[in-house]
Amino acid sequence: MRSLKYILTVGASLFLVACNDSFMERYPQTSISEENFFNTPQDLETYTNGLYEILQYSTDDVYSDNISTYSGSNEWDNMLRGKIDEKNVGGWANDGRPDYVNGSHSDWGTLRKCNVLLVNGYRAQGDESEVKHYVGIGKFFRAWFYFSQIKKYGSSPWYPKPLQTSDVDLLEKGQDSRELVVDSIMADLQFAAENIKAIESRTRINKWAALALMARVALYEGTYRKYHTELNLQGTANAFLEKAIWATNEIMTKGGFEITGNGAEGYRNLFISGDLSGNKEMILYADYDRTIGHGNNTSSVLDWQWHLSRSLADSYLKLDGTPISLDPSYAKRQFTQIFEDRDPRMAETIMPAGFIASGDVQAKKVNPTYGGLGQVKFYPRTQDLNGGYGKNYNDLPIFRYAEVLLINAEAKAELGSITANDINNTINLLRNRVGVTPMDMGNLPNDPVIAAQYPNVTGANAKVILEIRRERRVEMACEGLRTDDIKRWCVGELMERPSEGMYIPGFGPLDITGDGEPDIAIFKTPADNNLSGEDKDKLTVYTLFDETGKEQGIYLSEGDKGYIRFVKDKNIPITFIAPKYYYYPIPFTQVQLNPNLKQPTGWE
Repeated sequence: MRSLKYILTVGASLFLVACNDSFMERYPQTSISEENFFNTPQDLETYTNGLYEILQYSTDDVYSDNISTYSGSNEWDNMLRGKIDEKNVGGWANDGRPDYVNGSHSDWGTLRKCNVLLVNGYRAQGDESEVKHYVGIGKFFRAWFYFSQIKKYGSSPWYPKPLQTSDVDLLEKGQDSRELVVDSIMADLQFAAENIKAIESRTRINKWAALALMARVALYEGTYRKYHTELNLQGTANAFLEKAIWATNEIMTKGGFEITGNGAEGYRNLFISGDLSGNKEMILYADYDRTIGHGNNTSSVLDWQWHLSRSLADSYLKLDGTPISLDPSYAKRQFTQIFEDRDPRMAETIMPAGFIASGDVQAKKVNPTYGGLGQVKFYPRTQDLNGGYGKNYNDLPIFRYAEVLLINAEAKAELGSITANDINNTINLLRNRVGVTPMDMGNLPNDPVIAAQYPNVTGANAKVILEIRRERRVEMACEGLRTDDIKRWCVGELMERPSEGMYIPGFGPLDITGDGEPDIAIFKTPADNNLSGEDKDKLTVYTLFDETGKEQGIYLSEGDKGYIRFVKDKNIPITFIAPKYYYYPIPFTQVQLNPNLKQPTGWE
């Protein structure tokens, strides 16, 4: 099997030369694909090459409570601040009626590509297992598409075939029920898991990736139904949690995967390595390579448009396995002190004092205007992998074994069936890698901070669930799962809390590189700047107000000291309206074109 990097750069052209435009934008005419193709398993392989553009990975948690502030435009953030509604929201092919027939809009074009394969694939003559393998890949990608629809809109019209202009009733139908769509997703993934082969390649869709997606969907839906009581589907939640356990058990017992590496370096290498092909934690990853000019933009995670939050930083345990919230001295620790005696994953996610960026020789200064807690997870550390914008060549995980373990533990905890042995085979494998004291179900801490974050977690098993959520947050930080977690756990009110960065003990010079010498200075106004001599030239100076008295983007939680907060949150605070903001509205133009479409809950 070819690697993903090959498929994206060379292989796609083998079939899609019939396109009028780039294969990334347009699908070949139906007459070409249906009449002259899909004759052999090789045809199916060539066709599926063009589906890999659907795959997504993430190197950040924008926009969630793992982020202190974000200077770019984010639709969910704008919606939470009252700036987005059905009149100006994007998505759902907002530039006109979704072209379900020709698939010219990206949302529905994705689905059409999958369905063309699924209705034509069985015409191929050859090894039946090969045919089913590629049909299974088509079902994997259709499930991927519809899972995104469920997460965004709560439901969607389910289309099991590519539509024709004559399919008027289907073209103008409304959403199917959430239950029907999710059951259809799970059926697709069951077929995929049973028929996609357990190939060795980890850059191609394989049996284990299908099971990993099944587990992710099942956990999402099971917990969503449990905690979102407005759906009235609580009675069906456990079946999905059981399915998540089944799928993860299949991977854990038959896949041959393992948690790799030791200490901080072992964790770091999952995200900055130039070659993940031999890493036994990778279920599916994106392969990048300088030799063919196939790069990514991971260097932008550090100091481009966001920093990480105090809330995330405070989630990391001490090395002895106790929460930092129980240490009374921690609340006023300065930046150079917060990494002491902490879970090593913290300093591999948040830039620590003394960090030297690729190509530099001196320690990098933190940027307080974003909060001071820069992201280093996914940041390429060497110049051979860090060539600047779009020229980074570290491989990137899409599914990794750690997530499988976390899903297994969480599903069992939600069902109340988790045991100490389960914890040892999941959570403690992750803690053991980085040298954090293992989790002991019989001696869990009483952490008021995490309990306040998730007030709807109750019962005898509550502390176990909370600790598993903590572990998931720190292990999977910046991998794009946090917003989905907030939604499925029904804790959108977390987004209302003022986001915070590092602690500032007072105005004046600060050492933030850890060498004992001041590097930056923060003053209330430019008039308060009393620096002179050498300090005046070498320190980077920040002020809370400019010469005219205008706020400069940040303030301190206690006025003249405290945690960095953001003027945006003060001037345009978030009010989370539940259940409305768990969904996006459908653009008004689409509802006008098809009155059978109904707005999601809260947007009616």
